Amino acid sequence: MPASGAYSRMADQIESLTLSERGGKNLITGDLDSIRPDVQQQYVTSGVKVLKDNDLNATDLMKCFNAIQKLESILGDEYSVIVLGGVSGRLDHSVHTMSYIHKLRKVRRQVFVITNESIAWVLDEGEHIIHLDRSFLGPTCGLLPIGVASTVISMTGLKWNWTDHHSSFDGDVSTSNWLANDDVWVKTTNPIWWTIELRLPPASKNS
Repeated sequence: MPASGAYSRMADQIESLTLSERGGKNLITGDLDSIRPDVQQQYVTSGVKVLKDNDLNATDLMKCFNAIQKLESILGDEYSVIVLGGVSGRLDHSVHTMSYIHKLRKVRRQVFVITNESIAWVLDEGEHIIHLDRSFLGPTCGLLPIGVASTVISMTGLKWNWTDHHSSFDGDVSTSNWLANDDVWVKTTNPIWWTIELRLPPASKNS
């Protein structure tokens, strides 16, 4: 479910593919101010629903989550959500994505942000065990005190571990750390962002 402007960029990047080859998308939502008319028409013709949301107090990202929540209420289920992009490009967009997902942590259990280089999500206060497949994750990772004044972190399973260590933007931040194990244990007194390097295989070329 891309936001409206993302569809125009996606269409340019995968122009050589047919609509069916571009993957399963069933809804375009947002204020529709940045989607090109030709792209919108292509997807409407292929059966993709277009939902215009004129709420000036919500961003396109928020509108996407609102649409997901409405669908979940109908189906009686909760989805794991993957946000593609969102923390690349404009800095203000990246900060908004991180702020909004930070706030969602209390009402939605699994929201992941993926870019070409990394995958990240919020670890709420408490203890966490993270199981990792190091064939495509790592080795670099970080624990970032974003959205909080400070936190106290303990962790095992990394090259540089802490025990009850104070972390803040005015103090220490664990960046460019390295995985030392398939399982990482983290304890934090306040919410933090966990980020890890993503190593995707090269896209296969069409023969």
